[in-house]
Amino acid sequence: MKRKYPEQPLVGVGGIVFLEDKVLLIKRKNPPGEGEWNIPGGLVKVGETLEQAIVREVEEETGIKISKEGLVEVVERIFPDNAGKIRYHYVIIDFLCHFLKGKAQPQSDALAVQWQPIETLDDLNINAELKKVIKKAYLLWQKR
Repeated sequence: MKRKYPEQPLVGVGGIVFLEDKVLLIKRKNPPGEGEWNIPGGLVKVGETLEQAIVREVEEETGIKISKEGLVEVVERIFPDNAGKIRYHYVIIDFLCHFLKGKAQPQSDALAVQWQPIETLDDLNINAELKKVIKKAYLLWQKR
């Protein structure tokens, strides 16, 4: 599967995990968004369900075990190059996830992992769309 200059959009998943009033974030190791804080996630493998993908990706990137609770948002991330050609194109399905166990530590695609207090999200390098999705998920999480 070609990530750069794909022939069609790639399907990914993102996991929004809360522990008390904190959200689990990773600092991305690879482009796009290298060095930025984000939620754990990645591409869905052929033959893998969305649930299997989000459980696998969160564990691969943070070392923690989660279960999928429900859909929060579907977002598109399109990154053109300087010539206007599409370098990356993702359709990402973001899920609210339930923390089961484990200690969050950076794994494969993460430079760092942290439990970030919700009220301090604006202090980090996080894109505005993701902040909205995290805040929406937090409201859903509080209503459980």
